[in-house]
Amino acid sequence: MKLANKVAIITGGSRGIGRGVAVAFAHEGAAVAIVGRNKQDCDATAAFISGSGGTAISIPADVSKEEDAARIAEQTVAKLHRIDILVNSAAVNLPYRVISDVTLADWNWILGVNLTGIFLVCKAVLPQMKQQHFGKIINFSSIGGLSGAPGRAPYRATKAAIINFSECLAAEVKEFGIDVNTICPCVVETDMLRETKKTVAIPNIPMPPEEMAEVAVFLASNEGRAITGTTINAFGAGNPLFYLPKK
Repeated sequence: MKLANKVAIITGGSRGIGRGVAVAFAHEGAAVAIVGRNKQDCDATAAFISGSGGTAISIPADVSKEEDAARIAEQTVAKLHRIDILVNSAAVNLPYRVISDVTLADWNWILGVNLTGIFLVCKAVLPQMKQQHFGKIINFSSIGGLSGAPGRAPYRATKAAIINFSECLAAEVKEFGIDVNTICPCVVETDMLRETKKTVAIPNIPMPPEEMAEVAVFLASNEGRAITGTTINAFGAGNPLFYLPKK
């Protein structure tokens, strides 16, 4: 198994991409800490993994709160004894909303979860990873982090910032044996997609979360040891390249 004897924290691990990653990691031998805002969903995902023969714990938490981020790291070490991998998948979005209609509360909510949350949880796990002289941090951005679009300013601003933040962090922690990478999915079939989707000009071809999980497994495993400070564009069949106008 590719992740045998590893311990992974998955934020947003109770649903969507995060749940797919958590299940895949457990299948590859990792013990996983499922982090999410909804205790019932976290417990259900942890129970599913445990019932399938894996090892999982549930840590309900709000990643935008510093005390919760610290508790995530503390409880993982207390129960699973180390932290080898962190996957930051937790994210929120709004339905299509132009900038003139975005409130400050909207803006702060999205930045708090999508960007500040990544900063806080990364900061919380770094002491343990530095002590081990080993770590893998995988942050989920989006195709939306690579370009602008109407009605998505707060979300896409956070996703663009995640790419730059990850590169900065990778440069700072390489000497401690810690790799940091970013995955940019295109359209993935998740609850958030269904809740916020608006018809766009190019065809949407949603990928299952399991496809993103496979990329995360690669980066977290020894197979990905040569990769750090990198953004992987995992667009699948929804890659805009395939929908360029034909001459």
